[in-house]
Amino acid sequence: MKCSWQEGNRITLLVNGDEYYPAVFKAIDNAQQKVILETFIWFEDNVGKQLHSVLLRAARRGVKIEVLLDGYGSPDLSDAFVNELTAAGVVFRYYDPGPRLFGMRTNLFRRMHRKIVVVDETVAFVGGINYSAEHMSDFGPEAKQDYAIRIEGPVVQDILLFELENLPGKEAVRRWWKRRHRPEENRKPGEAQALFVWRDNGEHRDDIERHYLKMLANAKREVIIANAYFFPGYRLLHAMRNAARRGVRVKLIVQGEPDMPIVKVGARLLYNYLVKGGVQIYEYRRRPLHGKVALMDDHWATVGSSNLDPLSLSLNLEANLIIHDRQFNQTLRDNLQALIVNDCVRVDESMVPKRTWWNLGISVVVFHFLRHFPAMVGWLPAHTPKLAQVDPPVQPEMETQDRIEAEDGGKP
Repeated sequence: MKCSWQEGNRITLLVNGDEYYPAVFKAIDNAQQKVILETFIWFEDNVGKQLHSVLLRAARRGVKIEVLLDGYGSPDLSDAFVNELTAAGVVFRYYDPGPRLFGMRTNLFRRMHRKIVVVDETVAFVGGINYSAEHMSDFGPEAKQDYAIRIEGPVVQDILLFELENLPGKEAVRRWWKRRHRPEENRKPGEAQALFVWRDNGEHRDDIERHYLKMLANAKREVIIANAYFFPGYRLLHAMRNAARRGVRVKLIVQGEPDMPIVKVGARLLYNYLVKGGVQIYEYRRRPLHGKVALMDDHWATVGSSNLDPLSLSLNLEANLIIHDRQFNQTLRDNLQALIVNDCVRVDESMVPKRTWWNLGISVVVFHFLRHFPAMVGWLPAHTPKLAQVDPPVQPEMETQDRIEAEDGGKP
């Protein structure tokens, strides 16, 4: 399928789990027919148990529910936790589950990283927020800063169609060639417009990246990119630098207190190139940044699950919403500007590694290794993705009823 720009949408920015979870849970509680939920992480903590409860309530009143979790991101849900849902009729699947080796997860690459919820045909959620307590602001210093959106309007139909086409047995015909789709042009820019885009390992391998490149090429005044795991390829780095050199204020917000140390190492390899080219880099220091958002000038914005790193750009299944709306753009800008002013440290030339032949050589080697290693490993047959459905448990009362009917000659 190929989505087009849709008009007449109502799009609300949701910041952190504090705003996201109540909105999602309320939508599921109001569901009448169907709920489709995809996520990378679902933990069996306070937040995860709340999601469990709201899905269970919906299933018991007859709502059809389908859940897809990533096998690497959500490996530890207990059998009792899952079985209660499947017994109520929830279709529960894992994407590419893998066995543990010496207690460690082995299915590292090519993840289902999308975070999508579709309720009936009326409301959808897209973003970067998982289902775990660490997305709540009261979690403490390790609470994640993150974003999602609630959507009503015509684009919900596109998101729903995408989900239905990607259910098992509903996959579109795969061609032996890999056709690339050009970014969908917004031929009549206006307000409340939205375009659903995704990344897969077929015909949409670089759709999200291409929208970023197009945005940077079209920018006239300002670009703000906030990305948790920032380590893109040359094309995007060149585009950022070129935009800055022609007078666009290009601001990049990255993690200053990352949840994984390698993130800071990777991003800092790029500081010299970007800062020298005029890009303003800000390290967010309050807590780990987990957002994947960007805006351009006064209309364009995107929110989704895609980082700008090798995993998201080369291997993972991702989804973003591209938005053309003045009010939403301003809402996101206000939030990111507050982060820059209150919680960020700007990277200046004193923080950039000195340009020596040794540093240059090390940077080139490490850059290429980090940039291409995930993709090379992802070629291995052992990482061919698959879906595994969790069968519902046999209910004791059903077993008793079947035994009684058998003893009575099949009479109910």
